[in-house]
Amino acid sequence: MAAFFEDITPYYGLWERNADGQTLEEFLESYDPNRFEHPSVTVDTLVFRHPHDMKTVEEGLELLLIRRGNHPGLGKWALPGGFVDMKEDTQDAAARELQEETGLTGLPMEQLRAWGEWKRDPRTRIVTVAYLALIEEGLVAHAGDDAADAGFFAVRFAAEKTERREARVYTDWRLTLTRADGVEVSALVRVGENEKALLREQSFEQLESNGLAGDHPCIITQALLHLQERIRELG
Repeated sequence: MAAFFEDITPYYGLWERNADGQTLEEFLESYDPNRFEHPSVTVDTLVFRHPHDMKTVEEGLELLLIRRGNHPGLGKWALPGGFVDMKEDTQDAAARELQEETGLTGLPMEQLRAWGEWKRDPRTRIVTVAYLALIEEGLVAHAGDDAADAGFFAVRFAAEKTERREARVYTDWRLTLTRADGVEVSALVRVGENEKALLREQSFEQLESNGLAGDHPCIITQALLHLQERIRELG
């Protein structure tokens, strides 16, 4: 096959041939990208609407959700997102999907985390890159593309129980999301973290999920904890 893109100059290495005597061009010509199975990549975006003076994530925030109009998770509420095109950066994909599903454009975004558990989606092996966006009060979202509905949900987020086991701390976080018209979804997520270590090793276990699609309760919980940490750093 031909090279995936046109300018391959930065990839010549030391301009040597490989063990099979191939130049880079010859290697690419014989390369079969379908020789190995490979995952698909999607993006999800967490858009939080916040008051001007944000001091905590436990109240005052609103999260944008869309109601899925197709399988899997048909009818459940989810984060706006979708598949990354072959020649598209993940952040560009997040912005495109957000516009297609909610009408929102031009939002600054921060990449949060890649979610790569292999049993995340029954369609195929999918790795999701999560992005965070913050907006102040006033912006409105409208459902589009394969979203059946879209809206901002008031966030309630609180720790229910904390325990220590084998040098790790486990906290159960209760997440409740309520729309102005009374629609409510909720979840309980257990977050584990190693104590007093230079590297943070977090785990997320979904204990309950009521009305939220897939592992989105874990993604939302991780984003809220990240936001809370940033607020403390800036505060």
